Amino acid sequence: MARKLKTYQTSLGFFEQAIAAPSMKAALEAWGADSNLFHQGAAKESTNPDVIAATMAKPGVVLKRPVGSDGPFGEHAELPKNLDQGERKKPAPKPSAKAKKSSAQPDKAADRKAAQAYEREQQRREREEAKEEAARQKERERRQHAVAKAQAELDKAEREHAERAGAIRDEAEALEKKSQAEEARWEKEKERLDEALRRARD
Repeated sequence: MARKLKTYQTSLGFFEQAIAAPSMKAALEAWGADSNLFHQGAAKESTNPDVIAATMAKPGVVLKRPVGSDGPFGEHAELPKNLDQGERKKPAPKPSAKAKKSSAQPDKAADRKAAQAYEREQQRREREEAKEEAARQKERERRQHAVAKAQAELDKAEREHAERAGAIRDEAEALEKKSQAEEARWEKEKERLDEALRRARD
């Protein structure tokens, strides 16, 4: 069964953010907060009927508006226009007792519908994250495959080089032996011919 949604509100950077979520923990996760903003006093459950209506219309979606603005929340918001001015905005008018009463007792069918919409948004976000993770995993595998292929080619080239270098060394050793044998043969042959030359002169 889908849990009843509540509207939570915080200020992060240049924006106020609001979301309809089943718990404070779910709101913090959607905001991407790495600390408990509720314990720090930087976030709260909203009782503003306009904010509640906006978030319940798009449960699970983080809505924004410029800090200090009393305008409506939306999925996209422009930066505050008075960043370099020291102006203070007029406080938003307090909701009437009638509005508070109507927002405090929302229709059960609307609650159920909003909770189901939140679940759908949560599932969509999870599918998107799973899709992105699958793409990252595919890219990691592609890189690992490319690295393994390059490493295999390097290993093969090193083996071929070692074999060729070994064959060249073997040929060089064989030539050295032939050269030494030829020198020894020539020394003997030269001695014989020198001796024959001396005898001929005598």
